[in-house]
Formats: sequence, structure tokens, C-alpha cells
Amino acid sequence: MVNLIPSSESVMEILKKTDAYRYGHFVYPSGKHTSHYFQMPLAFRYYDNARVLSVGLSRLFRMNKSIASHLPKVSIISPSPGGIPVAFGVREALSADQIYWAELESGERRFRQYLGHGEVYPCIIVDDIIRTGKAIDETVRLVRELGSEVIGCGAIVRFQDAPVEADGIKIQSLVEFDSNFYETFDEWKSAEGGDMDAPEEKVRF
Repeated sequence: MVNLIPSSESVMEILKKTDAYRYGHFVYPSGKHTSHYFQMPLAFRYYDNARVLSVGLSRLFRMNKSIASHLPKVSIISPSPGGIPVAFGVREALSADQIYWAELESGERRFRQYLGHGEVYPCIIVDDIIRTGKAIDETVRLVRELGSEVIGCGAIVRFQDAPVEADGIKIQSLVEFDSNFYETFDEWKSAEGGDMDAPEEKVRF
């Protein structure tokens, strides 16, 4: 079992090799500056990497007896399109029966699929990365509005200042990453000691 759960160091090595993790000078849509940027789909484009990461995350869930007791009648749910590869990988590893994903539409998170009350099995919500926890919180509410139970939450990477729980459910992750954000370029430069010549890159997320 130990071999099936990769260390944080080995996960970061995969992310670095695939450019899913980059170091530089990034400006988020909020206008905040940081030295780190993750783009998980770059790691999940390679099957071997996707399997290592998905199986590792799935084992964290399987080790929980209350979750394991529900298998295979479990729904794996992604809060957004970015987490869909993770959801499919975890579903395969757990042999779970269902998979769904949500997306933002006019500023509101909703399921892409038409779902009726009581149709969703007890669910595990998974994403590629958790920065603020907002997406998972919104998805938890969606699931409960459908009359289903959330039994697990997780992601490949969770920022250390993100919530450790989603409405009382512990968030599992393979990596807990310390990423600092700064309001201005000068604050970023002073705190991070960044290279003045590093090109500023505006990112979507």
C-alpha cells in the first residue's frame, strides 16, 4: 500500500518534469502576484503519470473504512472541468459506479448532466488543485441539495492556506503546497527575492 501512495516529493517531481508546476512571476486574475503556478492537465496528458497520481489519491480514500464500505456504489464528482481527468482516474482506481462533473454557468456552479433528486450515490468530490476551497464547498452544497451524502473530498495539490475540510469532510491531498500571494509587484519582489528580469505572466487561474 505504501508504494501505491507517492510521496509529496515524487508528486512534485512529476509536476515539474511535465511543466504542470512552474516557477517564475505570475499574476492571477485577482491581480495578485506569486512565484508559483500549477497547470495540472499537463501532467495528466501522460497516462503513466495520470495513473500514479489517481491511484495514489484513491488509496487515501480506500484507507478510510467508512468510504471503503460504500464501494463500488459511489459517485466520483469533479467541481469543474479541470478536475475531470482526476475524477476519471479515481473512478477507475476505486471501480466506482458513477462519475459526474460540475461547471460554472453565469457565475453559478451546476451539474452539466441532468440529475434528479436521489440519483447520486454517496459521493467523493475530487479536483486537481484546491486554492481557496470555494469550488468544493459549492459542489458539496449541490450534492446535498440532490439528497445525496458527501463521504470524501480530495485533490492532487492543496494550498496550505486553503481549508482542510469541506463542510466537515476532511480534504485529502498528495501534496500540501505553501504558495504566497502578494498584492503588488514590489511586495512580491521584496518577499520572494524574485528576479527583476523574470517576465510577468498573466494566468487564468
